[in-house]
Amino acid sequence: MPNLSYISPKATVKDSPIQGRGLFATEPIEKGEVVCIKGGYIFNGATLERVSRSLGASEIQITEQFFIGPLSEQEREGSMIFSNHSCEPNIGIQGQIVFVAMRDIEPGEELTHDWVMTDDETYEMECNCGSASCRKVISGQDWRREDLQKKYAGYMSWYLMEKIRKMGSGFVV
Repeated sequence: MPNLSYISPKATVKDSPIQGRGLFATEPIEKGEVVCIKGGYIFNGATLERVSRSLGASEIQITEQFFIGPLSEQEREGSMIFSNHSCEPNIGIQGQIVFVAMRDIEPGEELTHDWVMTDDETYEMECNCGSASCRKVISGQDWRREDLQKKYAGYMSWYLMEKIRKMGSGFVV
């Protein structure tokens, strides 16, 4: 099983109360510290359609037409970053594939990001994060919400920031 993604030695994967397995801090992590970097192969939407039939969701979108993720079942585990969604995350994305601590993180905390930071898809799903500010239902179009653009300024994927800028919504993250 090749390791295509990087996970900090200060984190480990284990069962999550949010969903499946999650990424957890094993040591203190300082604000701005790199927590994980998504790895894999760069591919287009046609390839995504083909591989997601057998691999499920295992990619991150990096531009309008391109994604990064595994291409085979043998690579899936090693390409995952295991960051579950939370409406009150403690890690955010910088650039396209680098996830950093948004605040100081204590050992034992689950390392989560709000999928609004990376997703531009048509899904809607019930949220299980349990945070005080839980949105209850999250969507692959939540990035369009100005309140979330403001909340995550500096922690959204470059391609989403470009979409927001081109929309001329009056707010650029």
